[in-house]
Amino acid sequence: MICIAVQLGVNFKIMKANIFFLGLFLSALTFQTSAQDLKEYAKTHYNVKKNLAIQGYDPVAYFTKNKALEGSSDITTTHKGVVYRFASQANKSLFKADPKKYEPEYGGYCAYAMADGDKVKVDPETFKIVDGRLFLFYNFNWTNTLKKWNGDEPKLLKSADKYWADIIIK
Repeated sequence: MICIAVQLGVNFKIMKANIFFLGLFLSALTFQTSAQDLKEYAKTHYNVKKNLAIQGYDPVAYFTKNKALEGSSDITTTHKGVVYRFASQANKSLFKADPKKYEPEYGGYCAYAMADGDKVKVDPETFKIVDGRLFLFYNFNWTNTLKKWNGDEPKLLKSADKYWADIIIK
């Protein structure tokens, strides 16, 4: 009987060790998958070029200065696989403390186009902040979609939010 108890004790110790190492392995695998998922998510859902958000403009400056300021290539951070640049260390700190507050809506795509479910490039200097949300707009070839957006903002906002929700679920 004692031999069986000792044998069971050894087996339990081995089993606990195996479970521990299996947990570590799964945690590492999950972290690796998450990093890969973030890169894929960024490619799919963010308006980026070479993983650079807002064409290098500082997302915080839109809120603190109410203007589009180019960020410095020396002051950056990565969030969800996307690189953001900042005009100052203070802006970088604000972003890192609450990235969701400063990220552009719809992954940085044109808000007006998103109301039709389209992902369209933007002019980072054509923007609007509504209820603490940063919206960017297409403004090229004599077409400024911010003006069109302002003509029917409530309807367009509702539509853009719906389309974006559908896009990020896919």
